Amino acid sequence: MTIEKAQTHFRNGDFSARELTQAYIDEIQKKNKDIFAYLEVFDNALKDADKADEMIKSGNIKPLTGIPVALKDNMLVEGEICSAGSKILENYNSTYDGTMAKILKNHGAVILGRTNMDEFAMGSSTENSAYGVTKNPYDLSTVAGGSSGGSTSAVAGDMALLSLGSDTGGSIRQPASFCGVVGFKPTYGVVSRSGIIPMGNSLDQIGPIAKNVSDAEIFFNAIKIHDPLDAQSIPEEKRIFENKKVKKIGVPWHLFKEGVDPEVLENFKNSIEKFKNAGYEIIDIDLSKAQHSLAVYYVIMPAEVSTNLSRFDGIRYGVSAPGKDLSEVYNKSRGAGFGKETRRRILLGTYILSHGHFDSYYSKALAVSEAIKDEFRKVFESVDVIVTPTSPTPAFKIGAKSDPLSMYLADIFTVPANIAGIPAISIPNGFTKNGLPLDIQFMAPHFADSLLFTLGKEFEKM
Repeated sequence: MTIEKAQTHFRNGDFSARELTQAYIDEIQKKNKDIFAYLEVFDNALKDADKADEMIKSGNIKPLTGIPVALKDNMLVEGEICSAGSKILENYNSTYDGTMAKILKNHGAVILGRTNMDEFAMGSSTENSAYGVTKNPYDLSTVAGGSSGGSTSAVAGDMALLSLGSDTGGSIRQPASFCGVVGFKPTYGVVSRSGIIPMGNSLDQIGPIAKNVSDAEIFFNAIKIHDPLDAQSIPEEKRIFENKKVKKIGVPWHLFKEGVDPEVLENFKNSIEKFKNAGYEIIDIDLSKAQHSLAVYYVIMPAEVSTNLSRFDGIRYGVSAPGKDLSEVYNKSRGAGFGKETRRRILLGTYILSHGHFDSYYSKALAVSEAIKDEFRKVFESVDVIVTPTSPTPAFKIGAKSDPLSMYLADIFTVPANIAGIPAISIPNGFTKNGLPLDIQFMAPHFADSLLFTLGKEFEKM
């Protein structure tokens, strides 16, 4: 099923939006107890489908009308719980619609429910959720990736036609690669983040998850509005890029010398041969500064986390533990509400921003991030896109990466796009001998989002 197929069936009267929504709800009821993609299915889903059917009957069909969509549990939908995968927000009821919910409702899309995620989007496996681990539909003993693991496993497990995730360091693309679906991170500032619970403001970006590139493109085109409610939203007249045909593909071979699974590397090399055979010019490029992206990320991101999460103090939002004074309320509420990984990043970020360390770490990381952005700009003067694997390994076993450092390294190929603010897409690319999905990632210059969809659709036919 695709967006276009579904809407053709709606028009022909083969089935209704309500019937399609019910079919997905039935799949959720059958599979979710094992996969745990959803934290909650919304009671209003079938009512939304009825409204979509009314739009279809009146001929008022928009690109997402009647399409069942899942939302990551950090996106506000008025009247629904939004917990960001954390106990500290387990009783937080959204008081308004975020911009993504507004767009979906305006289109007549069906919001199925909220999907599981690593707590406050901090993780690469959805093992850090306060509510349980999301499993990979291809192998229930392996992780779905993170932090948008619930959103990707929902699409991969046929429990949603589309979903939305958020990507701070690869949190759409890495789980998409593990679950064998398409995950797209737009250019920073092209999709509004108003109404999402933030993790790292200078890095966060919302993007679509779909079964194929065409559906991801349709979804992206529906949500890429300029939004005054997001201070970093870029006006459409400033989103300038000369649309052109991709001819030159850059490959940073020096990044693959160690730490990449042999099957991942072999699969990637085979893909590069496909590009060569299709007439593309393959150019070896140097991203020596970008290889420090992960180190830069784990300075900037925790610093922003410590600032963003200071609002969750047991007073204004969510869980509030009683105490004899304000300090005790803070300590008890945060101690009970925040998980281990969240506390780790808050402590790290607070240390980074503290007196005597700000210049040593945070200022230096910002300087290196600017150097990384400059490096990408220069590389894109000689190539049209950059190609890498999305993840250095296929999906790993649940519990296999219990130490934080090995978990952080799962994002080594995805983080550079967030540091540079450029668009990137992960596309399914075959399977391992054990049947786990493999992937490929394309990156393009600022505002060249459409270039990735064009190349992605061509790659799907190779």
